[in-house]
Amino acid sequence: MTILKKIKYSFSAQQKHWVGDGFHVYGLLRPTDELNKFISPFVMLDYASPKEFSSSKQRRGVGEHPHRGIETVTFAYQGEVEHRDSSGGGGVIKSGDVQWMTAGSGLVHDEFHSVQFTKKGGIFEMVQLWINLPKKNKMTKPKYQEISKKDIPNIALSKKSELRVIAGIYEGQKGPSSTFTEINLYDVISNENKHLSLKFKSGTNTVILIMSGELEIENKTFKDKNILIFEREGNKVDFKVSNDFKGLILNGEPIDEPIIAHGPFVMNTKEEIYQAFSDYQNGKMGTL
Repeated sequence: MTILKKIKYSFSAQQKHWVGDGFHVYGLLRPTDELNKFISPFVMLDYASPKEFSSSKQRRGVGEHPHRGIETVTFAYQGEVEHRDSSGGGGVIKSGDVQWMTAGSGLVHDEFHSVQFTKKGGIFEMVQLWINLPKKNKMTKPKYQEISKKDIPNIALSKKSELRVIAGIYEGQKGPSSTFTEINLYDVISNENKHLSLKFKSGTNTVILIMSGELEIENKTFKDKNILIFEREGNKVDFKVSNDFKGLILNGEPIDEPIIAHGPFVMNTKEEIYQAFSDYQNGKMGTL
C-alpha cells in the first residue's frame, strides 16, 4: 500500500556564517529535541552555496579539531577539499566526489581548500552532513571512505534528469558508501520540469535539501536553500522539480536513542560528552 509522506517542517536559509575561513555556509539542520525524531539518523547539515574564491597563497579552511560519536560526510559539488585525520585517513576530494569519515571513538582532523584550488581560485560549493552512530557503534574504530565520482552510480530518470546513488539503493543500483544503519543518499539533477516519485521504507525519516531551482509539493513551491523534513508515516514522496533543479535527498532508519550534542561530539549522555572532552584534551584522539 502506497502512502504519501507529508511535510512536517520546512526551513529556508537566512544567514550564512563562516566555518573557519574556507567554508561560508547556511546551517540548515541542527539537533533539537523537536527535530531529532524527524531527522535521525542525520544530526547536522551545512550548505556552502556557490561562492567564488580568488587565488591565494594561503590555504583557507578549518584547522585541527576533534569528533566523536558521528560520521561526517562531505559532498563536493564545485571546488576541492583536502582532508587529513589522526587515524591515517586523508586525500583530496574533487567535484562530484564524496568524503565519508567515521569519527567513532574519536579523532582529530583538518579540512582545507586543496593546494591546486587555492592557487587557481574558483567557485566553491559543498555540503557537509553529520550522521549519528547508534550507541553500540559510538566507540567504533575510526575509518575513512574516499568515494570517487566514477564509483557513484548515475541513473537516468529521463533524457534530462538524473539521480546519483551515494548510499543505499535505488532501483537495484547500490551506492558505494558503507553505513552502520540503513541510509539512502541521492543527488538529483534535472534540466526539465519533471514529476518525481521516490519510494522509501515505511517509518524512515526523509529530508530534502534544495540547492538550486524549485520544488513543488503539496501545492506549495519551495526555492533554493530550503530544506524539507517529512513525517515518518508513509513510504513515498511525490514532487515536481524545475528545469534548473539540484537537490540532495536524505533518507534513513531513525536511531531512537537519547542525543546529547555539544560542539564536535554527539553522544547519548552528558557524562559521555564530558569524557569526550577529557579524552581529547589528554591526547587520546591522536594528533595530526
